[in-house]
Amino acid sequence: MLLTTSRPSTGRALVSDELFARLSARIAHDHPELATDLPPRILDQALAFLGTCAVTAEPIGPSVLVDVGWHTFILHTHDYAEFCHRIAGRFIHHEPEPTPDDDVPHPIGAPISRTVDAIRAAGFIVDAAVWTIEGAAECTQCHAGCTDSPTG
Repeated sequence: MLLTTSRPSTGRALVSDELFARLSARIAHDHPELATDLPPRILDQALAFLGTCAVTAEPIGPSVLVDVGWHTFILHTHDYAEFCHRIAGRFIHHEPEPTPDDDVPHPIGAPISRTVDAIRAAGFIVDAAVWTIEGAAECTQCHAGCTDSPTG
């Protein structure tokens, strides 16, 4: 399980240099519209977000940019599953928010400020430019009472 430290850490520190380079390159390849410095920053924050998912019971969700990193990582299923079990002791599911056509009420998404606060509390450095307020993604990590919540 991930433990917080008194010194802030990077999300990048949670994976090998080889995996970090491979995933960053994939983000750059799949999103050529991004500035060249953004793919590793996005991935670093996606990893910090996932590391925070391992230790928080609060519902949190990624920014649009961080969601790009999460989507890239989750498509590498073997690496992602191993990471989740090593960091969280469980699989961290990616749950899209319901659409208006779904037969369930639309929940209020987690505010970016709550997510950023949780990431800092978990001991990670926050790259504020990747967590823009207007860029909340339409998905959350599956918490707040579901079967893989760290409190349930």
